[in-house]
Amino acid sequence: MTSSSLPYLAVFVLLVPRSWQQRDPVQDFCRRFGHQSTIIDDKLYIDGGLINWNPISTYPQNYSNTWLSYHDLQRNGASGMPQLHANLSKNASIPDVSGGILWGDNINKQFYLFGGEYYNTPPTPFNLYSYDVLNDSWNNLGPPSQSGINAVSYGSGVGISELGLGFYYGGWLSNNSVPSWSGPPMATTGLIKYDMDQGSWTNNTGPDSTRRAEGTMNYIPASDGGLLIYFGGIQDQENGTTTGQPMDEIFIYDILSGRWYKQQTSGTTPQMRSRFCSGVTWADDQSSYNIYLYGGAGMPPDTSGFDDVYILTIPTFTWIKLYPNDGNVTGQYPHHSLSCNVVNKGQMLVIGGTFPLSDDCDVAPQWGVHNLVLGQQADPNANPWQLHSTNLTTYAVPDEIISVVGGQATGGATRTAPTGGFDNSDLNVLMTKRATIAARTPTRSIPTATGDSSSSNGTHLSTGAIVGIAVGGGVVLIALVVGLCMFVRRHRRFRYGATGGRHSGPKSSAGGSSSPYTFGPGGTPWSPNSAYSGAAHTHDAHTPSSYGAPPSPFARRPSNINVQQGPAELAAPVPDGRDYDISPGAAAGGMVDGREFGAQRRSLRTSHRSVSSSGAAPFYGDQPKFDDSGRPWYPQVSRMDEGPFPSPRSVSSHSPGYSPAQEMDSRWPLGVTGHTPPGETDSGSDDRAREGRGGARHETFYHP
Repeated sequence: MTSSSLPYLAVFVLLVPRSWQQRDPVQDFCRRFGHQSTIIDDKLYIDGGLINWNPISTYPQNYSNTWLSYHDLQRNGASGMPQLHANLSKNASIPDVSGGILWGDNINKQFYLFGGEYYNTPPTPFNLYSYDVLNDSWNNLGPPSQSGINAVSYGSGVGISELGLGFYYGGWLSNNSVPSWSGPPMATTGLIKYDMDQGSWTNNTGPDSTRRAEGTMNYIPASDGGLLIYFGGIQDQENGTTTGQPMDEIFIYDILSGRWYKQQTSGTTPQMRSRFCSGVTWADDQSSYNIYLYGGAGMPPDTSGFDDVYILTIPTFTWIKLYPNDGNVTGQYPHHSLSCNVVNKGQMLVIGGTFPLSDDCDVAPQWGVHNLVLGQQADPNANPWQLHSTNLTTYAVPDEIISVVGGQATGGATRTAPTGGFDNSDLNVLMTKRATIAARTPTRSIPTATGDSSSSNGTHLSTGAIVGIAVGGGVVLIALVVGLCMFVRRHRRFRYGATGGRHSGPKSSAGGSSSPYTFGPGGTPWSPNSAYSGAAHTHDAHTPSSYGAPPSPFARRPSNINVQQGPAELAAPVPDGRDYDISPGAAAGGMVDGREFGAQRRSLRTSHRSVSSSGAAPFYGDQPKFDDSGRPWYPQVSRMDEGPFPSPRSVSSHSPGYSPAQEMDSRWPLGVTGHTPPGETDSGSDDRAREGRGGARHETFYHP
C-alpha cells in the first residue's frame, strides 16, 4: 500500500462500525438463546445472550450478542412476525451477558439490566445498568448501596412497572458472574428486590433453605399488593449434582406482607424442566389468572427437553396441557434458554432458544420469533400458534380453561379454590382480593403524546446556529464519503467474494458487594472464601483463570439429517418476502381477532448457487469472504468450545468456570431431526434475508 493511500485508509477505519466483523444481526440471523427481554410501550427489547450466524455451517460457534435490538409490535415484517431492528446504542462499556433480566419500567420509559454471566472472560465488578428508551442511551448506576447483593445468573425474576419494583429469585453464583469466585458454582436461596423510584435494594429470604435456579416467576395482581408465583427449575444438591424442582409444587410470595406460601397443584402436571419460559394473563374480572408455560430443558429420564405448552390456572392451581394434543408427550422440537413476553394480554411471543437435537436455524426470516395466541379464537379447533396480530388487544378465556374453572370467555369462574383446598388458610383470603395499586407518576420528564415535555428547562439553539451546524456537518460528511469511495475504488480489484451486504452495528453511546448465603436482611456479607463459597465441597477449585475453552453448554448435537437438507444449504440465500403469499385461509388456518391468518408458501429450491430476483450476479455461498481492501474476513468469535460437537459428559461433572446451569446439554442424546423450512422475511435494513434449509412442514406457524 502506498503512502498516498494512508489518508483514505484512516477515513475508512473511522467509518467501520465496532461490530461490523460480527455480521448483521438482522440479515445474518440464525438463532439466539440465553438472552433477556422486556416490553416498553410497543417495542420488545432484546439484550445479550448468545447467537448463531447464518450460515451456521460457516459459523458453527456460539457468538456473544453485542447488540441491543427490538421488535416493533406495531409493524409486522413480511414473515408475519414483528419487525426486528438492531440500530440502538450499546457501547463496549455495557456488558454482554446471558441469563440476566431486564426489569421494565413503562412509567419512566426505561429498563434495568440485572445479573447475568460473562463468556470466556472474567466478570467485572457488579453494577446495575439502565437504558433510557426516550434518549437511546445507557447509564451505569454503579454497585448496590447495600451489601449482600451479587450478580447471579439464570435465576427467575419479574419487573412490575405498576409497582416500580424488580424481583429476582435464586440463580447461580460462579466465576462467570462474581469476580474472584474461588468455589464451584452455587445456586442461591434468596429473593432480591429493587425499588426503581428510590434506587434501593432489599434482601429477602426465600421460601426455604433449598438452593434453586432456572425456574420462572410471574406477577399477578391478587392480594392487597400483588403476588409472585414461582415454579420449576432445578435444585442445587450442594454435592455437584442437581435435581428437578417438582412442577406440582408452587411457591407464592405476598409482596405486601413479605410472606411465602406453598401450594400443591392438580391436573395434568408437566414434567420437571428448567430454562423454560412463561407469561401470565387473566380474565377481565380477575376471576382466574392463567400462566402459560412453554418448552425447556428436561431432567432424566425426559432428557431431550420439551416443545409443549401448559397452562397453570389460578386460584384452582390446576395444570392444563394445551399443546401438542395429538398424543406427543414432549413435542417435536425441544429447546430451552428462550424468553416469553405477553403482548396486550392476548398473545405471547416466544423468542429464541437453543435446539439440542438440531443444528438448524430457528426460522431465520422470523428471527426466531413465534406467537402463541392465548385466548379463545373464532375457530375453537384452530392451532394456538399463529402469526402475530397487531390488532389483538384483549383476552378471552379459552374453552380449555373454562372446562376446568367454569364461567365464560369474559370471566366469571365458578371454581375459586383448589380441589383439595388451599394448603395454607391465608390463601383463602389472599386469593379473593384484587390488588389496589396507586398510580405511579414519572420521576423524570416524560414527553406527552403531542411531543411536549412535562418540564422544559433545557437550553435551545438559535435557528442560525442550527443551520450552521447542519451545513458544517454536511461538508464533513461529504468529505468522508468521498474519501471512502476513493479508497474502495482503488482497492476494488482485490475483491472476489463479496459478502453480499453491508453489516450494520450498534451506534456508539456516551453512556456511561457480596451476598450472604440466605440473602436475609441484615445478614453478613458473602465472601468467596467464606463457608458458603463451596470450599467445603469435594470439587476442584474454580478459579478466575479457568476460562480456557470448556465444552460448550449450548452445543448443537449431530443429528440424523438428510444430507440434502443439511446445514450446508444454509449458505444459500432465501428469496425475499415477495416469493411468498400471506393470504387468508392458508396453512395453519384459524382466526385471530375476527380474521383468518395463514401463510401459503410457494415452492422454493435452495442450493449453493442462487440468482437474486433483480437479476444480479449469482452469489456463491461457499466462497471465502474478503473485506473491501481484499483481506480475508474473519468474525470475532466468542468461543465457548473447541468444536461444535463435544463429547457427552456426565450431568454431575462441571467444567471449570461454568455453572451446572450451562452444562445441561451433556444430558441430551442424539436424536430426531430438526428442521427450519424457508419462510417469509423483512429486515430492518432491506427486504432480503438468508435462512436455513427446507424440510417437512410443521402444522403451526412455529415452524411455517
